Amino acid sequence: MSEAPSSSLTIHVLNTLTGQPATGLATHLSQLQGPGLQWMELMKSSTNVDGHCPLFLAPGQVKAGTYKLHVDTGAYWQQLGYTSFYPYVEVVFTVTEQTRKLHIPLLISPFSYTTYKGS
Repeated sequence: MSEAPSSSLTIHVLNTLTGQPATGLATHLSQLQGPGLQWMELMKSSTNVDGHCPLFLAPGQVKAGTYKLHVDTGAYWQQLGYTSFYPYVEVVFTVTEQTRKLHIPLLISPFSYTTYKGS
């Protein structure tokens, strides 16, 4: 007997200033929906001690569409005693077909950020 397929959207945030995981970053996931194309918030979370947000959506919920990941970097840097040039980072991405796994790494510093489609 095989298990039902599961799907997940994960992020991993690394503080490139220290080389450590970015812990406690507030994150919001939204999807572009409706005839007026409005952003509808799907979930709020925060990064754990390893800098991960392990499971944003339930199995089968990562469907084709346009999504926005909003990460509150300003508050994170402020609690560490830094002033950030970017008060938040928004990563907008398109899923072209329902997928089982989607991973978004995010590398941050007070004055830059980098992201890419992970595996």
